[in-house]
Amino acid sequence: MEEQPIRGEVNDNDRLMAALSYVISVLALVSLLSENMRERPFQKYHAVHALAANVALGVIMVVVATVTLGFGACLIPLAFVPLFYWAYQAYQGEWLTIPWLTDFCQRQGWLP
Repeated sequence: MEEQPIRGEVNDNDRLMAALSYVISVLALVSLLSENMRERPFQKYHAVHALAANVALGVIMVVVATVTLGFGACLIPLAFVPLFYWAYQAYQGEWLTIPWLTDFCQRQGWLP
């Protein structure tokens, strides 16, 4: 099992906000802008992941829809499948690692 990047107590509110951040991007922004939420390592970790994942999936969906002349737009609902899976993992209290996204966020200094 991979070592957790940040140590700390995770409560029910942390898990709920982390999970909702993946599904509702605005909550990820609220978590990062709110002083007391930003101080919670679990919420901050998942809020950064959620924003990066939503941006990456949005860019991929725009490219697919453009390249396929709009026919790829019917694939947009499939982009929510990984977001719901990551939200479920966050709600279970896991410090998930998204293969290329976590490395990118760490290189940018957004994650420890």
